[in-house]
Amino acid sequence: MRDNKVLSDPLPALRAESVRQGFSAFGVAPMDAAPQAGARLRQWLNEGMHGNMLWMEEKADRRRSPRALWPDVRSVIMLGMSYAPALDPLRHADNADIGVLSVYAHGGDYHDIVKRRLKAVARWIVAQAPDSELKIFVDTAPVMEKPLAEAAGLGWQGKHTNIVSAAHGSWLFLGSIYTTLSLAVDAPHADRCGSCSACQTACPTDAFPTPYRLDARRCISYLTIEHAGPIPHEFRRAMGNRIYGCDDCLAVCPWNKFAERSREMMFAPRPALTRPRLADLAQLDDADFRNIFAGSPVKRIGRERFVRNVAIALGNQGDAAAAAALRPLAGDASPVVAEAARWALGECGAAV
Repeated sequence: MRDNKVLSDPLPALRAESVRQGFSAFGVAPMDAAPQAGARLRQWLNEGMHGNMLWMEEKADRRRSPRALWPDVRSVIMLGMSYAPALDPLRHADNADIGVLSVYAHGGDYHDIVKRRLKAVARWIVAQAPDSELKIFVDTAPVMEKPLAEAAGLGWQGKHTNIVSAAHGSWLFLGSIYTTLSLAVDAPHADRCGSCSACQTACPTDAFPTPYRLDARRCISYLTIEHAGPIPHEFRRAMGNRIYGCDDCLAVCPWNKFAERSREMMFAPRPALTRPRLADLAQLDDADFRNIFAGSPVKRIGRERFVRNVAIALGNQGDAAAAAALRPLAGDASPVVAEAARWALGECGAAV
């Protein structure tokens, strides 16, 4: 490992550069931050709450601490980019014929956007400290981003298990820069959830066995995105018209009242996704799906899972118009889609 000296008071300039690149939250955690996170992860995995997200289990040892992933790291720079929506994420809850997608999926893929901005910040760091080494991570790497963000002072891990920011509410995309530079660290953020239980009571599927613990197997975000195959029947009615993710626990957080609308234009909702009709989405073939969701995080789940979700939502719509949209899907080439459509037709009181 190179012996990298600390730059002369580099943090004000580094913070300014992160803001210039579109990040709204900045903090530094030590290389041994969040020591309890690894043990909590192991317990969660042992209880099977990760469902079929096997990659979390396979790389658990690398997730337990920054140094477990990269022994040379000396400081962890945590950055947050706001995606706070302009409109109420729950505004279509009672519009059964409209498909609801999680706010983060309305615009461009945050993986690409945040990573591009992280690379720009990283280039700035290297320009200031040519002997430094660094690595950047966004979501898909074995990094405990939320505990690290709390340790870096960006916010606290709320009872819904996501980061809550006093300035940005529950709407922050997180990215991290591991560096060999020794930087002054920020103080961890205190928990400010208090006695509030809004996120717990808002969950449609009771996915929180206790505050601060999520059973992914019951979570609509997990079921509609990560879960392959048929969705368990016990959760289908609770899904309502949610077809990609779920924002309920985030949207009801009282701290969101302090969040200003995100200024990042790449997160602006695509017009086609602000009020999508389920009947239209049910007609998507593979080519249509790829075309509509090009550059979107939705694309990665593929047409089969997406239309499966749409079929279930149509079943929850439960009327003649929904049945008409479902009938062609009952014979879909995908057994998963066909099964969901047949179940949904039954919910509509219609013959297959």
